[in-house]
Amino acid sequence: MPTLFEPATAGALELNNRITMAPLTRSRAGQDGVPSDMHVEYYKQRANNGLIVTEGTFFEDINRAFLGQPGIATAEQQEGWRKVAQAVHEQGSNIVMQIMHGGRLTLPSINGFDQGESSSAIAPGVTLHGDGESREEVPTPVALDAEGIERVIQKFTEGARRAIDAGMDGVEVHGANGYLLHQFLAPSSNDRTDEYGGSPENRARLAIEVIRSIADEIGADRLGLRISPMHNIQGCLEEDEDDVRATYKALLDGIADLNIAYLSILYHDAESDLVAYLRESFGGFTILNTGFGVVTELEEARHIVEDDLADAVAVGREIIANPDLSYRWKNNLALNSIDSDTFYTPGPHGYIDYPAAEQK
Repeated sequence: MPTLFEPATAGALELNNRITMAPLTRSRAGQDGVPSDMHVEYYKQRANNGLIVTEGTFFEDINRAFLGQPGIATAEQQEGWRKVAQAVHEQGSNIVMQIMHGGRLTLPSINGFDQGESSSAIAPGVTLHGDGESREEVPTPVALDAEGIERVIQKFTEGARRAIDAGMDGVEVHGANGYLLHQFLAPSSNDRTDEYGGSPENRARLAIEVIRSIADEIGADRLGLRISPMHNIQGCLEEDEDDVRATYKALLDGIADLNIAYLSILYHDAESDLVAYLRESFGGFTILNTGFGVVTELEEARHIVEDDLADAVAVGREIIANPDLSYRWKNNLALNSIDSDTFYTPGPHGYIDYPAAEQK
């Protein structure tokens, strides 16, 4: 089996090692959604890792999911990301943009609309931080009609095109964590009776159509997909494993002929039968992220790659606190402490001021 520090190929992406930076919400953009010089420095610092995946990026104002989220909907946002991509490339790494539609997980104070949009008019039963000090109940969304679904597919594709034109090496479609595509996949948030609801095949349809449209636009070898089956957060519940297997099998079968660059799975147990089933169903390069509830440490990362549970590992909090994590892990160096209080706060503190290790 390969080691954690060996190179790998995922579609058109050439990874220097198998440690990938997970997509991480950091809330550092302004209201205009344009990546700043801070974003450039943040991603540049972390470019020693094999693959950089950006934070979830909106492609239309209505699908903004949180304050401080950067976008890829305008020429100005695209230019901001161009500077980020150039900085990462100068360090010899790859960067892909995660593009996402927040669906119902938004607030009027975030997206500027009365309601979000979703698979069905079902409120998630959660609260979010808006522009006030207290959390707000998320309102019931508007169910997307046929015209709205076509617009979502088109806007996803336009966002992907802008990402590639900005110099990104690829795009990762966010189908996880309770956002729009996950809202279609999960029966708890999808009670539609048309061709996008009901059966596992129907609930997987929108994700398949989005992925196929983007593949036609930018090439499947530059396209990844992020999923989080049975993650059960943000009101998006998947509690029947048989249904989960059928739904995600339908999704993966629907894109199998494309041979996309990679599948990224967020699931807490690396050794679970579900992860093995999804990996086998996909049949291509797989990234595994087990560190949502716990911090992913070196031992777990080695176990995932070197025991052939996945081809690469996605790491979050340790890369936030240790921009040069791959170097530190490879050389058995001490790690910086993680300051979780600064994950979502504005400004450079806890963002670009973690020190790098002294190079040997």
